[in-house]
Amino acid sequence: MGIQLMRNIPLMMAAGLLAGIFAGTPAEAKSCFKKAAVGDALTQDLAKFQVDAMLLQATDWSIYFTYISSGTTPGYTFGKRSYRCTPGSAIGWECRGSATLCKL
Repeated sequence: MGIQLMRNIPLMMAAGLLAGIFAGTPAEAKSCFKKAAVGDALTQDLAKFQVDAMLLQATDWSIYFTYISSGTTPGYTFGKRSYRCTPGSAIGWECRGSATLCKL
């Protein structure tokens, strides 16, 4: 191997690790898991929607995009969500929420 390539191996390994962390791993079939997220928005309803979107984004990017565009979660059950909302420090609302999701 060339010296330049050997110097870049740690950088390539770090980049691969970061890509794996940020990409997320879709849940395995028939598995259930609990997720939590925080949403901030001008209205309480939008802050709750943002929580839901973040819960799905942390689960599977494809289901996140489907939910954002159609409001559906095919392949997953998106159980009852619980929220705790408070007025934001400057403006708007901050909601903390959690839900149990199951991959079908």
